[in-house]
Amino acid sequence: MHKLLLLEDDISLIDGLTYSLEKSGFEVEVARTIKEAEEKLIRCKEYALLLFDVTLPDGNGFRLCEKLRAAGDRTPIIFLTASDEETSVIRGLDCGGDDYITKPFKLGELCSRIRALLRRSSGQNAEESILRSGAVTVDLTEGKVMLRGECVNFTGAEYRLLCLFLKNKGRVLTRTMILDKLWDGAGNFVDDNTLSVYVRRLREKLEENPSMPEYLKTVRGVGYQWEMH
Repeated sequence: MHKLLLLEDDISLIDGLTYSLEKSGFEVEVARTIKEAEEKLIRCKEYALLLFDVTLPDGNGFRLCEKLRAAGDRTPIIFLTASDEETSVIRGLDCGGDDYITKPFKLGELCSRIRALLRRSSGQNAEESILRSGAVTVDLTEGKVMLRGECVNFTGAEYRLLCLFLKNKGRVLTRTMILDKLWDGAGNFVDDNTLSVYVRRLREKLEENPSMPEYLKTVRGVGYQWEMH
């Protein structure tokens, strides 16, 4: 049974979510404040997935996510929030979140996203732990990206996008394929312009000349391709 940590301060939502998730076969622990969540995360290292509300009485779910990622914690995180503004969605993904669902939501959809993230997470654990391409190396176990031996900082969304390209070296990925793979069909949250921003960030961090990329090439009218190295 997968153990989940739910960080939420709305009692009525807590009751409904806990009941539905437990009925779907998950074990659920609840925290109503950032402090309580941090204490539970210290005591338990076995959470399969974290569900974070964004606005809590003593802080912000985005900041807790950033803190966990900075400490090397790669546990999948889904944000539960009342805001569906694109800037808020991007903030959630950039700080290291894996998915984002807007209140009110259907419990069936939430359970489907949780299962999809758990499948993706367990699949990554079964793969090789190191991805390499030229001067770029990704340590999947530690979640680190190295360029010529130097550590490069990546946001959660940038990291996932880079891993997707490295796992598909030489293959042309359409924009639709990329959005479906990264956000499990929730690509409506991230439009083409946002994806272009992420691609530009990857090039700025990894390419010697971002305007003439050696690794990440644009396939005009189709999508992108990571060159074999």
